[in-house]
Amino acid sequence: MTGTYVRDLREVDETQVALVGGKGAQLGGLSRIEGVRVPDGFCVTTEAFGRIMAQSPSAGEELDRLAQVDPDDREAVRALSAQVRRTVEGIAVPDDVAAEVTAALGRFGAHCAYAVRSSATAEDLPTASFAGQQDTYLNVIGPAEVLRHIGRCWASLFTERAVAYRQRAGIDHRTVRMAVVVQRMAVPHAAGVLFTADPVTGNRKVATVDAGLGLGEALVSGLVNPDVFTVRDGRVVARTVAVKERAVRAVPGGGTRDVAVEAGQQGQPALTDEQAVRLVRLGRRIEAHFGRPQDIEWCLVDDGFEIVQSRPVTTLFPVPAAADDESRVYVSVGHGQMMTDPMRSLGFSMWQLTAMVAMHEAGGRLFVDVTPRLASPASRAGLLDALGKQDPLVRDALETVLSREDFVPTVPDPAPGGPPPGGAPAPVATDPALVTGLIERSRASVAALEREIRTKSGPALFDFLLEAFEEHKRVLGDPLSMQAVMAGMEATWWLNDTLQEWLGEKNAADTLTLSAPDNITSEMGLALLDVADVVRPHPEVVAFLQGVGEGDFLDDLAKLPGGAEARDALEAYLDRYGMRCVGEIDITRPRWRERPGTLVPVILDNVRIFEPGAAARRFEEGRRKAEAKERDVLERLRALPDGDRKADETKRMIDRVRTFIGYREYPKYGIISRYFLYKQALLEEARRLVAAGVLAAEEDAFHLTFQEFHEAVRTQRVDARLIREREEAFRSYHALTPPRVLTSDGEALTGAYRREDVPAGALTGLPVSAGTVEGRARVILDMAQADLEAGDILVTTFTDPSWSPLFVGIAGLVTEVGGLMTHGAVIAREYGLPAVVGVDRATRLIRDGQRIRVHGTDGYVEILP
Repeated sequence: MTGTYVRDLREVDETQVALVGGKGAQLGGLSRIEGVRVPDGFCVTTEAFGRIMAQSPSAGEELDRLAQVDPDDREAVRALSAQVRRTVEGIAVPDDVAAEVTAALGRFGAHCAYAVRSSATAEDLPTASFAGQQDTYLNVIGPAEVLRHIGRCWASLFTERAVAYRQRAGIDHRTVRMAVVVQRMAVPHAAGVLFTADPVTGNRKVATVDAGLGLGEALVSGLVNPDVFTVRDGRVVARTVAVKERAVRAVPGGGTRDVAVEAGQQGQPALTDEQAVRLVRLGRRIEAHFGRPQDIEWCLVDDGFEIVQSRPVTTLFPVPAAADDESRVYVSVGHGQMMTDPMRSLGFSMWQLTAMVAMHEAGGRLFVDVTPRLASPASRAGLLDALGKQDPLVRDALETVLSREDFVPTVPDPAPGGPPPGGAPAPVATDPALVTGLIERSRASVAALEREIRTKSGPALFDFLLEAFEEHKRVLGDPLSMQAVMAGMEATWWLNDTLQEWLGEKNAADTLTLSAPDNITSEMGLALLDVADVVRPHPEVVAFLQGVGEGDFLDDLAKLPGGAEARDALEAYLDRYGMRCVGEIDITRPRWRERPGTLVPVILDNVRIFEPGAAARRFEEGRRKAEAKERDVLERLRALPDGDRKADETKRMIDRVRTFIGYREYPKYGIISRYFLYKQALLEEARRLVAAGVLAAEEDAFHLTFQEFHEAVRTQRVDARLIREREEAFRSYHALTPPRVLTSDGEALTGAYRREDVPAGALTGLPVSAGTVEGRARVILDMAQADLEAGDILVTTFTDPSWSPLFVGIAGLVTEVGGLMTHGAVIAREYGLPAVVGVDRATRLIRDGQRIRVHGTDGYVEILP
């Protein structure tokens, strides 16, 4: 039944979205699966929609206006979308389209009942389901009514909810077309929805069936509560049966009606357990066909299931690919690195190649498989302890998995092999010269890389980089460097634990580590205060910077009175810190050197908020507070029994923490310095590929893995379709929230604090920097959009080192991600800012401008009236 405007459902498949829309393509694919029954029907193609839109130039003009409306201007969106709908509904169905539809109806039964269903080209896609965004009409009888409802489906492309959904998904209204599915009406005993993965936990081995009597419209509209069946391993493991007082039924003359359910049926389940298990078995077949978990609409007709829709479940976090079906437990890398945004292919592949442990990608994020260490009793406790100190929520999530005894079977520990040759390494001496030497070694390694990489190009560059990555890992794994980092962390833990035991004082190390030497990240924040000091005396420079965008502005800046000095100060800053940026572990992110305008709002805030010389004063003030705290602690300790010993031991640990804690930030600085050199060399290769016509744009290379990029340079060929697919996937990953812990079953675990000492209504988190502060919350998701006043409290998702320049101008910090020794926590302590991290959904629960109180010592945040 192939015509210009009509296709039989069995003539299409899931590759033909452009012709029959997402729903039509999915139904066509479903109809080809053995054992799956789909009601007969046909599609009115997008060609017909194109015809009617072409008949009305005003519709195109209205769409142009709609595309330019601010998505947040809900009134304008409502008015314009209604206007477009009226225009479309007013266009008559062309005669030739109507003729093909009428002929198709004749083949299936002109006066039978039909479901007339919208099928947009941006619907039921792997990256966006658009569930419920366009209209469906049930029990439509007669050719004239079918044609009228086809017109209504076309117009439903522009309902306010569909327009808003597309705007949130970044889809241009002008690029979307509407097909219409017309199917023989199924009149079921029961209907509902099957999720082939648990929609709440993400567990792929658990299926959930929602079922109700009559048409599924009653469930979709919320008229009734469903029966819920949970199915795992071929059996119903949980069941909830609702009281069914109402149902939606088809009316003989057309349309549907809400009717009362007979008293004897109200307490009966809509499905038997056997039927629920059989339905899930059918769902698994559909899931296997489409290659991902599905949200399936079904009808039970004469004890057989008819499938009326199947769409991908787009909200589930993907599971890392594995070579076998063994149970695995993955821990998020992004939560430890303070960067939970998705990474492009080049970004995550480079991090994988330079990491010290194997990492697995899913949803544009990286994970480490910790299953072997959890399975071994010898390593399990150490792993939980280390991860728990970094982020208690990770530990809690892992303990939740371990509580299921069958998921991670315990394996025997390997036979002891005796002590390592030479015994355990001796602790490093508390010697500042050791830190100085480590920093010099890192600088020398980066300088050598910079010299050598300049001489490489083409395939030879990639061969060189593979060697450079080994040097990268050698530097990262330098035993002396790791000992120095651990020395600072262990001294911090010792001071906090011991002084709480001896003096009853929480988080004493927070003050003792103020203005510690050699902290490259805190120095970076203070150095931008010095840049502000150069800018502040020159009003024309300040005015110029207020109008700066993302482009290069440094040359124009130098033409102003005082501009040359300001440019030189900023250039010097960029020479030292320009390799940094938000999300810096992703090599594809634009660095400050590439977009210096990112720093301008922070510089202007510093000009406005601070007086000249603020950097030196703040550092000196922190140093004096640390010294005073040391004197206070030692004096109180000497008054205790055995006080001299306790004071002497504490003095040694204070010296140790101040020697090493600043170095904690330097290895990351060295890594990112190397990354910037890698990026500059790779961008040069991307430019060559653009010049050769292999790539359309330099940034296209970011959607290739390192290995694929290497192959593209070698062969001078790239699959453009792969680039577009990766772009679309990357865009879709932004809608996913990565879990701290993920299992191979797909279960996403976030963990819980399980505390009882937090006031009702307060938001619980991890205390990482002592003190209490009250102020205005500034919810900032993009550092470039910062607009801070003195006393503001920064609330954001995560803070990697690039956020440090903001810390000098705030009074407190709240983040959704973080741990005791992550960068934001370390710098908050360095600057003396009360801070609570790991506050779940903080940026959504706290509104920008609200007054909040941050309890940095006790780990919670109060939202004030």
